[in-house]
Amino acid sequence: MPRRFLVVVATFLLAFLLYVDRVCISTAKGPIVAELNLSDAQFGWILSAFAFGYALLQTPAGAAADRYGARRILAAVVTFWSIFTGLTALAWNFSSMLIVRFLFGAGEAGAFPGMARAVYSWIPVNERGLVKGINFSASRLGAAITMPLLPLMIAKFGWKESFLILMVVGILWAFLWWWWFRDEPSEQKGISETELNFILAHRQTQSAAGVAPSPLPLSTMLRSTNLWLMMGQYFASNFTFFFCLSWLFPYVQRTYGLTYTQAGFYAMVPLLCGAAGNIVSGLLVDSLFRSGRTTLSRRLPAVIGFALAALGLAMSVGQAQVWGAVFWLSVAIFGADMTLSPSWSFCIDIGGRHAGKVSGTMNMAGNLGSALVALAFPYLIAWTNSVATFFYVGAALNVMAIGLWAATRPQHKLSPA
Repeated sequence: MPRRFLVVVATFLLAFLLYVDRVCISTAKGPIVAELNLSDAQFGWILSAFAFGYALLQTPAGAAADRYGARRILAAVVTFWSIFTGLTALAWNFSSMLIVRFLFGAGEAGAFPGMARAVYSWIPVNERGLVKGINFSASRLGAAITMPLLPLMIAKFGWKESFLILMVVGILWAFLWWWWFRDEPSEQKGISETELNFILAHRQTQSAAGVAPSPLPLSTMLRSTNLWLMMGQYFASNFTFFFCLSWLFPYVQRTYGLTYTQAGFYAMVPLLCGAAGNIVSGLLVDSLFRSGRTTLSRRLPAVIGFALAALGLAMSVGQAQVWGAVFWLSVAIFGADMTLSPSWSFCIDIGGRHAGKVSGTMNMAGNLGSALVALAFPYLIAWTNSVATFFYVGAALNVMAIGLWAATRPQHKLSPA
């Protein structure tokens, strides 16, 4: 088997675990708020604390991945966040949970920038769209499976014990990654000469292994219109998707009078559609790229995705039956996830050897959107007495993102490829 395929498998499993650990607190909301005596607003701040920690460390984590390599950074951050997954079980009140989840988010910040750096080194440019789609589909599958299965796990072991089990799984992945992976294909044991030559000839650069990239100044990044456009559109994408990770489960359970198990299965459906959206988008990105339509390969999947996301959010409002709401939210999440492969491929395009730092900066902006969702959902309901406001705001952001993508120029690079 080509060694780069094993890299894709390893990052698939990482993205799967990343979202299992991330979404488990939403699924465990019932027993957690009961034991710690939390209000919905306080729980919203706990979700937001994760998103703020995750957002604020994106650019530094990406820069660290560029400098030290995906092997060290991913092993370190997975160990760190796994420890704080376990420490979630030891939180005794609102304040302690807030701190633990902020640090948990800070640990997870290095995951996708680290994977982006590994993709840059290992994956030929005409395969990147599908690889990024596969990685993000894994995250959605992890979240989807968590929705119905974690309640069963909590019923059998308890919510605290479930978090401790997830901690052990994460530390095991980190150990195996450190033992097996190498930052440069030329350093990887067992790689064939044919595959090595193919990777080096098609990854945009043939820089010598171990040569550090020249610095990418913050001033250069701030002058990049492309990067600002990416940050704005990713804010809209995350605003849509993070609803699924934070409030979808309690929303459908309370709005439609579902049992804990029923809510888990309904909340799983949009996430499975998100996984499908990632694969469809990744295939479309690569197909258009191979046909020579480089700019269109980034723009078109994203524009289609944001149009579907806006439609799905708007149509989900006022549905009398749970299946109607879940159908339209599934359309929205399918669309939102169609934007991921072109977004990360675009950042790798313009970032080159600084792919980790550039993609991390985009992800930072996106997760400020996540932090806003965690707070906006309960507060908008309280202020307007209606859930409709939240969904219409999300739809408007998606329409705005279509305009941002129309102005992008993937050929304008931040640094030499």
